Amino acid sequence: MVQQGQIDHLLQEAGEIPPPPHVSGQATLSDYDGVYARSVADPEGFWAEAADELHWFRRWDDVFQWEYPNFRWFVGGQTNIAYNALDRHLTTERRNKAALIWLGEDGTEQVYTYARLAQQVNRFANGLKSLGIGKGDRVVIYMPLTPEGAISMLACARIGAIHSVVYAGFSVGSLRDRIQDAEAKALITGDVGYRRGNRVDLKGIADEAVEGCDSLERVIVFRRELALEDLREGETDFDALMARSGIDCPAEVMDAEDPLYILYTSGTTGKPKGVVHVHGGYMVGTHYHFKNFWDVKDNDVFWCMSDIGWVVGHSYIVYAPLVAGATTVFREGAPDFPHSAVFYEVIEKYGVNVIFTAPTAVRMLMRYGEEPASRYNLRSLRFLTCAGEPLNPEALRWAYEHICGSGEWAHMVDNWWQTETGGPCLGTTATMTTRPGRVGKPLPGAVMDIVDREGQPIEEPDKGGFLVIRRPFPHFSRTVWGDPDRYADTWQQIPGVYSSGDVALRDADGYYMVVGRADDVLNVAGHRIGSAEVESALVSHPEVAEAAVIGKPDALRGEVIKGFVTLRMGSEGSDRMINDLQLHVRRELGPIAVPSEIEFTPMLPKTRSGKIMRRLLKAQELGLDPGDITTLEE
Repeated sequence: MVQQGQIDHLLQEAGEIPPPPHVSGQATLSDYDGVYARSVADPEGFWAEAADELHWFRRWDDVFQWEYPNFRWFVGGQTNIAYNALDRHLTTERRNKAALIWLGEDGTEQVYTYARLAQQVNRFANGLKSLGIGKGDRVVIYMPLTPEGAISMLACARIGAIHSVVYAGFSVGSLRDRIQDAEAKALITGDVGYRRGNRVDLKGIADEAVEGCDSLERVIVFRRELALEDLREGETDFDALMARSGIDCPAEVMDAEDPLYILYTSGTTGKPKGVVHVHGGYMVGTHYHFKNFWDVKDNDVFWCMSDIGWVVGHSYIVYAPLVAGATTVFREGAPDFPHSAVFYEVIEKYGVNVIFTAPTAVRMLMRYGEEPASRYNLRSLRFLTCAGEPLNPEALRWAYEHICGSGEWAHMVDNWWQTETGGPCLGTTATMTTRPGRVGKPLPGAVMDIVDREGQPIEEPDKGGFLVIRRPFPHFSRTVWGDPDRYADTWQQIPGVYSSGDVALRDADGYYMVVGRADDVLNVAGHRIGSAEVESALVSHPEVAEAAVIGKPDALRGEVIKGFVTLRMGSEGSDRMINDLQLHVRRELGPIAVPSEIEFTPMLPKTRSGKIMRRLLKAQELGLDPGDITTLEE
């Protein structure tokens, strides 16, 4: 467990950040304590009320059934998430409201109203049906972050096909593995994607990946550069398929527990797991949190800075915002290209009100300093939210001051969740005071706890343990595709609860601090130290932009700490800088946490969703097999 002495610097963080009155005063979730208590005391009634806001072709017979570790929500209910995302808005004033605003890295813009998006989704759904694709068939989507990617997802959902989005740019082997594991009937791919002005050859990767995939019958190609004659025999052009298809396509009636999508996640083993989410519960839970945690209003502009290749993009670029009838901005490419201020430019130009981003993006902006932010009017912003990995207090404070106007116009908060949970479990809501270093409290419907290795609850405040979930909520994943035993194992590592794999602690007021992955805990001379603690101390140095630390075997102390540091623009690595950083960590944490080695690097290896890949750093340092690194950003 993470010991008291090694987290004092975080526990003693001062400078709590209250929500601005204009943010808390209009919050949809105005009575957190009361709503949370009701969600725990009567979860079936609570979630039934949330589900009643949406369209059901047939109402459910039972709200919840649990035969541990398997469970079902809205049993007997019939719905379709694409119908809820599109059709139910078409008879309202939202029909001509902007649903999606897509931005290209080169400044290209496309706007889809709900009516136009519905037509496009129907066209592609009819096109899929004309190719023999229907309910229960698996379709792999290997597309750039464009409207066509979202349209492909929604069209699959509309006809009951199960989509599996693979992040654009994954390797040949990674794409092939996912096609084969899902036994996909069709592949939808783009010819190219763009990032930092570079061209990513998706079609070339796809051409190699489909070799040996016996289940695959159809390949559909969305072309931005390729000429028609460049398509292989038997391949279908995306736009041509759309052009010959009609705009009317009734939504397939789906059981609440019918699979919606498979999303593969990587881990320490070589085989990624296909997490399965379903139409009914996933729709209810993600929609609830979009309205109540992200606090998005009907006239707001929401910007989710993720990708459809990740669960965040599934939940909060495509499905929940459209089900809620919101206007969503999404953008292909890097958030600092073609210039370092493009993030602020988008906020000003589109009047963005709520943002969902990652700590990595915040630290990247921090690296460029405050001058780019000062050139733009950011006052439309009301709520800035982060998730993905621990948000270090220094980055939070910097963003609060320079992006949120020190609270004059926006509140900044953290939240925590995983691919398996589909939506957030812990967070700081619009009415809560932000505590630097702490992610927040359990959100309605999420029964969280901290336990020891034997599964016994840790009641003592500020004492570390394993973060677990005691009860499934509607948007929780149902299984691992083709491997139910692997899914059951996450509920049986510590009997009776879902094991998140994260180490956390809880203060006397119920705020949680997620220290990091259990396998990211360092053991130095018998003292267990969370990697996030040392990294936070390093980043608190004024010349450090990002940092990652690993443990290296040491005959005397068990492990010693090595730090990898990216400096801010204008700073240079040197022996003197190493000494300064070691002294800084000593002051922040004490001598036991001082890195024995520090290496300067222009960038840290990250997954494409922005998480630092410490496992790869350790493998490279020690000459080990890094395991599955398919999510590594090139």
